[in-house]
Amino acid sequence: MCHSLAVHYSGERSHAAEGEAGGESADMQPESVSLEAQRAAPERELLCILGTGDLGRSLGLRLLHSGYRVVYGSRRPRSCGPLPAGAQVRDHASAAKSAAMVFVCVHREHYQLLETLAPVLDGKVLVDLSNNPRKRMYPEPNAVYLQRLVPRATVVKGLNTLSAWALQNGLLAGKQVYLCGDSSVAKQAVGEMATKLGLSVQDRGSLSAAGELEDFPLRLFPEWRLPLMVALGLTAFFYFYLLIRDVIYAYVEKGNDISYRIMVSLANKVFPIVSLVMLSLCYLPGVIAAFLQLYRGTKYSRFPDWLDRWMLCRKQMGLLALAYAFLHAIYTFVIPIRYAVRHKLISLVVDEMKKNKTTPFDFDQTEAWATDSFYVLGILGLFLYVLLGLTSLPSVGATLSWREFSFVQSKLGHLTLLICTAHGYVYGWNKFLRTSTYKWYTPPGYMLCLVVPSVVLVLKFLILLPCVDRTLARIRQGWERNPPPVGKDDARATSL
Repeated sequence: MCHSLAVHYSGERSHAAEGEAGGESADMQPESVSLEAQRAAPERELLCILGTGDLGRSLGLRLLHSGYRVVYGSRRPRSCGPLPAGAQVRDHASAAKSAAMVFVCVHREHYQLLETLAPVLDGKVLVDLSNNPRKRMYPEPNAVYLQRLVPRATVVKGLNTLSAWALQNGLLAGKQVYLCGDSSVAKQAVGEMATKLGLSVQDRGSLSAAGELEDFPLRLFPEWRLPLMVALGLTAFFYFYLLIRDVIYAYVEKGNDISYRIMVSLANKVFPIVSLVMLSLCYLPGVIAAFLQLYRGTKYSRFPDWLDRWMLCRKQMGLLALAYAFLHAIYTFVIPIRYAVRHKLISLVVDEMKKNKTTPFDFDQTEAWATDSFYVLGILGLFLYVLLGLTSLPSVGATLSWREFSFVQSKLGHLTLLICTAHGYVYGWNKFLRTSTYKWYTPPGYMLCLVVPSVVLVLKFLILLPCVDRTLARIRQGWERNPPPVGKDDARATSL
């Protein structure tokens, strides 16, 4: 016992007795180093949060878990509600004075309070997390207004795209946030803090970009807007087109009321039509871009704006096509259990029993082959649809190399389009030449939907021809049919 105490004591002494007790001091060296490291550890940085609402509480919780100290500024420090364990709460002036970085988690309507705190906020970094209920609600962005109220502070707009729910549940890994401000030093400090939270930071420039950052949370599926408009437009067109051809035609020409088919049968015709057209629209812009490059003889000429926008939303179009394919599959399974179908089958059986006769039924090999081929092509098409949808997910696509991803999305994508188009051709293989097919001289819906995918497949086949493919490959590797003169292209402006 005495020996251990002597060793401990010698470990805390200075190195004056190093020659006499070399063995004992060597044994205790790690302990003495760890004690000195603990004494020399810097104090955790203190951050201030003005506002004790949902966003402020969630942000404070995440900062505490990341190793920071947090102090809240509140109008009622003693009755401000539950706060994260380990956080302090003071009045606004005292809290803002104690930290070098202050997070503003209050609405713009309460910014007048910050004007009264201007002497305390002198030289501090203010991180504005506010958003507005709608765009262009005020003549100037919130961060610019805040900078005008507190001119001696440095305002940084950022973290306003984070929700209280994401902060509270820690769903921040890899999530991108945006910063803007006039001070690069302040932005660097905020960026280091955000990186410590697990966020990915993108600098958007000066504080004049604050309006753009404040509009980000108000965007409602901007990448999906065009694909949704196309899908809904196609759905409405084909629905009313088939309504006229099937339901209204039967009532006007034959006096049959089959309006009950509107809910299931008619919808089950529209879903596969829209799905096939949307899938073909995913690959049509790539074919158009290839022919434009062949025509121009270079890859350095910019595509038209409409083609650029079209190519950027191909993923969303493909996912919508997959959704319509799923609806088609579900509706197909539901059809046999419908009342109208069961009533028709029972009526046929009862009618035969009353007339005491049997309807002759010969086995048709051609019809059997066509039916089985139709179902097999549909199943394979749906399987490849799902495979394409899975690889488009970021978590799955990140595990694939570029060649693997390109193979799935391009090669298997065109194979999916080919199989689904063949599925439509097999469906109407014996109906194209029947006059009864063209009601009121209009073609059926499945014939119309085969036009776009057939054009895409024919153009893709032309691109795959060896003479065309070699030329296109050379162009995409940088070859130009008419290269610019040497020395005259140095000052050429880019098209980006």
